[in-house]
Amino acid sequence: MKLPRRPQAVIFDMDGLIFDTEQLYQEAIMAAADEVGQPMTPDIFRAMIGRPWLRSREFLVGHYGPAFAVDSFRAAWNRHFDLIVDARLALKPGVVELLDALDQLALPRAIATSSTHHTVRHHLSAHDLTGRFHHVVAHGDYANGKPAPDPYLKAAGLVGINPVCCLALEDSHNGVRSAAAAGMMTIMVPDLLEATDEITELCALVVPDLHAVRGLVSR
Repeated sequence: MKLPRRPQAVIFDMDGLIFDTEQLYQEAIMAAADEVGQPMTPDIFRAMIGRPWLRSREFLVGHYGPAFAVDSFRAAWNRHFDLIVDARLALKPGVVELLDALDQLALPRAIATSSTHHTVRHHLSAHDLTGRFHHVVAHGDYANGKPAPDPYLKAAGLVGINPVCCLALEDSHNGVRSAAAAGMMTIMVPDLLEATDEITELCALVVPDLHAVRGLVSR
C-alpha cells in the first residue's frame, strides 16, 4: 500500500479527522432536534456530516419542511455542543505522531474545514496544537463549501503547492468529494461514515487511522 506520488503538502480536515468531535456533534444535534420537537434519526445526522451550515440548513428544511424552526434548532445545537465539548474534546489516534513526522519531513500543512475560525482556534488551543499548522481555511474563507473544491483549492494556494501535489486527509464523504474535485490525492480515514464504492473510487487510499497515514508519508 503506497501513495501514487510523494506529497509536497498535507491538508487536513478537522472534525472527525483531527478531533473526535463527530460523536459529540451527533449528541448535540439530536438533543437540539428533540428540543425543537423534531426528533432526528442517526441517518439524518449522517447525511449532514461534512456539509457547511448553509447546506445543512437547506437539507433540514427540505427534509422536515418549511415549518422547521431551523434558527432555534441551530441555537440549541450550539448550546448543547458547548456544554459537552470542553470536557470531552479528544484527539483522534495518531494526530501528534503524524504531525511530528511531517515536521521531520518539513512538509507544509493546513486545515480545510467547514467550522468557523473561532471553533478551530478553540480546538487547537485545547490540545496545544495551534502552532502545528501553517494555515487554516475555515467557514467564511471560500465561496462554496464542501463538496465543492473551494476549501481545498484555497488551502493549496496558501501553502503554495499545486493541488495535484497535495495530500488531503478526510473522514467524510463530502470532504472526499471536495478534495478529489480539487485534484488532490485523498486518503479517507473513516469515522462515523464508511467508504462507499463511489468514495473509494475517489480516494487514493482508505486507511483505519492516522498512524497508517504516518507510515505512508514517511516512506
